Amino acid sequence: MVQKTLKIIHAGALQIVMEKCQEHFLPNYPDLQIELTGVGSREGAKRLLTGEKYDIIALADQALFAELLVPNLVNNYFIFASDQIVLGSHEESKGNKEITSENWTEVLLKPQVSFARSDHRLDPCGYRTLMVWQLAERFYDRPGLYSTLEAACIPYSIYPKSIDLSQALLNGQVDYAFLYSSEVRHLGLPFIPLAPKINLSNPAYAKFYDQASVSLESKIPGTNIIIHGSPIEFAIGIAKDSFQSDIAQSFVDFLTGEEGAAILEECGLTPC
Repeated sequence: MVQKTLKIIHAGALQIVMEKCQEHFLPNYPDLQIELTGVGSREGAKRLLTGEKYDIIALADQALFAELLVPNLVNNYFIFASDQIVLGSHEESKGNKEITSENWTEVLLKPQVSFARSDHRLDPCGYRTLMVWQLAERFYDRPGLYSTLEAACIPYSIYPKSIDLSQALLNGQVDYAFLYSSEVRHLGLPFIPLAPKINLSNPAYAKFYDQASVSLESKIPGTNIIIHGSPIEFAIGIAKDSFQSDIAQSFVDFLTGEEGAAILEECGLTPC
């Protein structure tokens, strides 16, 4: 029996989701092997642009498909889950007895407190964190807050993607981290929810979110594109040159179906 391989590149934040889907999907395909590659979503999309071959692409920002992959590398994509940005902590975090959804900026900016985000150049969680800070500046009417937070934050290059940052938080290497709700819930870590008007979770605030923006390198090296804030949506697509397109479609159908929805909910995501 010739073994087939299904290659999936996915957002680091989807690692547990993909592992659980693999576990439930493989019994139906005894001759199949699944290779999972977890990266920052922007990095993942760019890997396809540089010629790396995958059958399935699952990203933490649906906008990356339209910006970088459709129509040359992917025909279409499907939004399958939503999430929100929260401020993760741990039991020994400095200031954890006083921090709230209202005073989190004051606590983070205390000299003894450390906090971090992932790399905005590679990971949507990183640029979404920058957007959260911009929106917080408007929401709390505190001019200069964005720049102050950026200056006080641990250098972003230390944590390429959100899953790296979540492990650092779990290990107590930082006091606080801006992460997806699903990540901190899965790790069983405490977290501070942020106001819906700044946490990028609610479509009703899409116009407010749109006021935040981040400049990133486009698919043409040396040129930039402006990314605007929007509700967080995860999406999945099949590569046009997939060697296993039928099996890839079955996997996408599984993830976006009832069994997949149950796995997403178990992992803290909201199925769409």
